[in-house]
Amino acid sequence: MSPEKPTQVRHTIVAVTTMTAVLLYLDRVCIAEIAKLDEFKKTLGLTEQETGYVISAFFFAYALGQVPAGWLSDKFGARGMMSFYIALWSLCTALTGFAGGFVSLVIARMGFGLAQAGAYPASNGLVRLWTPLAARGKASSIVSLGGRLGGAIAPALTAWLLSDLLGWRAVLLLYGVSGLLVAGVFWWLFRNSPVEHPLCNEAERRLILEGSPAPASVGTAAPPFPWRELLCSWSMWLMCLLQWGVNIGWVFLVSWLPTYLKDVKGVDPRTAGMMSTIVLLSGMVGMLAGGWLTDWLVQRVGLRWGRAIPLISTKFIAVLAYLACLWLESPWAIVAALSLVAFTTDLGVPAVWAYMQDVGGRFSSTIFGWANMWGNFGAALTPALIPWVLKHYDTDKNWHEAFLLCAAGFLVAAVAAFGINADKPIGTKG
Repeated sequence: MSPEKPTQVRHTIVAVTTMTAVLLYLDRVCIAEIAKLDEFKKTLGLTEQETGYVISAFFFAYALGQVPAGWLSDKFGARGMMSFYIALWSLCTALTGFAGGFVSLVIARMGFGLAQAGAYPASNGLVRLWTPLAARGKASSIVSLGGRLGGAIAPALTAWLLSDLLGWRAVLLLYGVSGLLVAGVFWWLFRNSPVEHPLCNEAERRLILEGSPAPASVGTAAPPFPWRELLCSWSMWLMCLLQWGVNIGWVFLVSWLPTYLKDVKGVDPRTAGMMSTIVLLSGMVGMLAGGWLTDWLVQRVGLRWGRAIPLISTKFIAVLAYLACLWLESPWAIVAALSLVAFTTDLGVPAVWAYMQDVGGRFSSTIFGWANMWGNFGAALTPALIPWVLKHYDTDKNWHEAFLLCAAGFLVAAVAAFGINADKPIGTKG
């Protein structure tokens, strides 16, 4: 009698999580296309600096929500918490379309940020629970790829909806209603662990647990969170610094790039939307390759450098790509350079996810949230800082100072990556 073949439920779980990541970034990135509209700013009475504050409000709330949301996912399980997060951020997306001025818009965007804060910490934890150790990098890259797919779709789709079909308020309402449907699909298909899923057989459960300790059941007694070990981890603080620097450089691509192409290079809105999509599609290619790269390196150079090498190399390349923009004149040449930034940034993302799983164990969602919190403080800084820098220092009106700021962020990240060590777990790995 042949042995029982493993079922394929784990692939469905990764696919569903990837779908939620698509929605996550579609809802997040669409605001950049809307914010460049003169109608949007005029209707709400926004200045350029206030528009920057609106974008920053999301990232600030998103950063603050990372650790609590990650802890809630670790404590109560991803099925219920992720379904709640998706429904809440979709509601806030729709409410953004009803904003009447600067204050109500900021409140809606902060609520949106708090709701989205739990998505990636929870996703990080469920990848650990639903994939074998040897496949974590690949699974992480696929889920992250979904986010970049949503981000890549958002500029072109939103620009098309705005120009041919709907006003900006209706677009946000459409995205919000779509998200409520996704929340229902997630609840219906997902379970918190292989043991709980009725379609997952014993062979698949054994396959998932290969090389990893068996996970504790959600809601059962657990050792206390290792705050002391976390706060004393030099490697983790360097990961936080890396995330902070990367987000300073990367957020330009999803916040101010459409405005730069329109105001500085004179690109029409639909073409600018297509250009932004090309940049973010380049990130998707890097994201897909990054999981295989870090898993391949781990097999050859060990856990520490298998995670660190992709981080070091990709950040240095991003620095050079941003500096190249200082000498490029053609909008398409600049798009090519920024596409390289997106590609190399996302090539390193699966190594970040896998590092959190390596060192976090059963606390991986909370630890992911901790590092992502610091990273998104950098993301919150950039949208508001760029208009200020341009106002005070950009005498030539060419945005070179913005490119220098982004390059500096990636340089900080590249240097920090040298000290990151996935061989040193934090607290209990059970």
